[in-house]
Order: sequence, then structure tokens, then C-alpha cells
Amino acid sequence: MHIFIDGDACPVKQETYRVAERHKLEVTLVANSWMRIPTFPWLTLVVVENNLDAADDWIAENVSENDIVITADIPLASRSLKKGASVIDHKGNLFTEENIGSALASREIMATMREAGMFSGGPPQFDKRDRSRFLQGLDVLIQRRLRVVSQGSKSKDGCF
Repeated sequence: MHIFIDGDACPVKQETYRVAERHKLEVTLVANSWMRIPTFPWLTLVVVENNLDAADDWIAENVSENDIVITADIPLASRSLKKGASVIDHKGNLFTEENIGSALASREIMATMREAGMFSGGPPQFDKRDRSRFLQGLDVLIQRRLRVVSQGSKSKDGCF
């Protein structure tokens, strides 16, 4: 099991490092530019081209069935799910085969509304509750994944 972080705008990198260290998991942070990271043998920074989807493309190409992807990018979440990975966003929300279709549709509607000038502004501010939900969600996801890997099968809800 490996954790991939879509790293350029991820506000929970430090939290992920702590959880990964506790569970003895490897982490790859993928970004469009160099950034300072702690020096742990299980932590790698991959710097990709400065193209819009270069980090997403790298993660989608390298993720596999037993991995976890941390991203708020819905198309990357969809691509990762298709490869059998589990996906969680920085607020602790899990993307699943059951909810990714509606997430993609909502994303398209919002993009259309922004282009038409009907909607402006960004997402709500990230706060302590979001950070707490992320930590809890990541820990639960890892525990599920570890059980599945040791048993060799998917859980009933299709989420690992």
C-alpha cells in the first residue's frame, strides 16, 4: 500500500506524513514545483512538468489497486478509482464508484455556472474541523485497506 498526494495545493501534507509514519506506509508527493519536505526514507517528492494536469497524469499512471490517493481533483479521483485505488479529499470525503459520477456532474455544472458569471469565489475556508475529519477519514481508510490487503478481497460497500 502506497499513499500518493496531489501536492501542489494540498493543505494536509503534514497530517498525512504523521499518519503514514504511524502505519509505516510509503508516501509520494507529486507537485509541479520543488517544495521542502521532511527527510524520511519513506517519503518521496516527484516534481513533474509545469503543465496543468502533469501531476494528475503522473499519479494516474503510477497508482495501483492497493494504493490511496489524496486529492480534491475529481477527474483524478475518477481515474484513480478506475485503477482500483481508494481516494480521499483533504476534508476527509471518500470518493467511491457510487459517488464519483455525481461529483463529476456537479463539477461540470459549477464550471458552466462560473463561465456564465453566475457563480464566483472559491471553496469555503479550510478549518480545524476539516483537518480533523481528514485525519479520521484517512485513518479509517488505511485500516480498511490493511484489512482488505490481509484478507485479499473487497469490502461489501465497494470501498476498501
